[in-house]
Amino acid sequence: MKVAIIGVTGYSGIELVRILLRHPNVEISSIHSHAQKEKGITDRLPHLSRLLDLPLEPVDPKRIMEQADLVFLATPSGISKEIAQVFIKADFPVIDLSGDFRLKAKGQYEKWYKNSSAPFEYLQKAHYGLADFYTKPSSKLIANPGCYATGTLLSLAPLVQQDMIEMDSIIVDAKSGLSGAGKKLSSSTHFVSNNENMMLYKMNSHQHIPEIMQQLQTWNKTISAIQFSTSLIPVTRGIFITTYAKSKERLTQSRLWEIYQAFYQEKPFVRVQAQAVYPELRQIIGSNFCDIGVAYNEITKIITVVTVLDNLVKGAAGQAVQNLNHFAGWPEETGLDLVPIYP
Repeated sequence: MKVAIIGVTGYSGIELVRILLRHPNVEISSIHSHAQKEKGITDRLPHLSRLLDLPLEPVDPKRIMEQADLVFLATPSGISKEIAQVFIKADFPVIDLSGDFRLKAKGQYEKWYKNSSAPFEYLQKAHYGLADFYTKPSSKLIANPGCYATGTLLSLAPLVQQDMIEMDSIIVDAKSGLSGAGKKLSSSTHFVSNNENMMLYKMNSHQHIPEIMQQLQTWNKTISAIQFSTSLIPVTRGIFITTYAKSKERLTQSRLWEIYQAFYQEKPFVRVQAQAVYPELRQIIGSNFCDIGVAYNEITKIITVVTVLDNLVKGAAGQAVQNLNHFAGWPEETGLDLVPIYP
């Protein structure tokens, strides 16, 4: 299959290149940028020298559709929805890594992204590509989930789907490395601000909240809200999420672990840790794995779920390739046997 990448010079686009270059069934036919004008990708990204010898082309949908079978949009929210419309009208396959097609309800995108949304009919058409929970997309337009949303939903899925918790007790404390903020400079991502520091941001206002709620309510309509906070930590990659919820019935540590182990045993990219073992960022960096550890306090009935993933892989480009595999009918692990970078 031939694929094009629009937004190739952003962090998610760069990661798509790294993964797709080793995918046995994929050829990158063209790469595009909505802003950069270099003659070749290595002018901008010299680490790709001798690996990808393609010019950096302007975005020309007609030419892309003539040369490729599918297009990845690794462009920022607000830009993807404009670029995508030509492809959607032509019924051409699109996997969008931005947030522009994730939210279904009217007014949600405007409220949380502070921008006008894509046409309502396109939002309804888009398939929400939480890749570990489906095998065949319902549409040629796939909305890749957000990084925080992916980790939070994987943390909560067994508890919510099996109605194990008090649905008003969910608290999510999520922390991300700096690459999650993208390339655009800001005072909070400046080295002086972030080094040897940790800062909370977007309290009760992060744009992934409605995305998380949308999927949780698909699984269990009794959930009305969650408490969700996000912080920046001084690492390049990685998301570390600690989720808390109160169990409805009394459990044991062993029983909780057995539930998670059974729930995820057939999902190749979710690794449940051994009992009383909790994951750390370093064990998933550079890979498409999401690692989960669970704990239960028999006195308070509080369940704690510790989840780690690479925001640029499982939280973005890796999951996009997993969605590509679903779309094409290939085994979902194809091209994603990425060994974590350790140390």
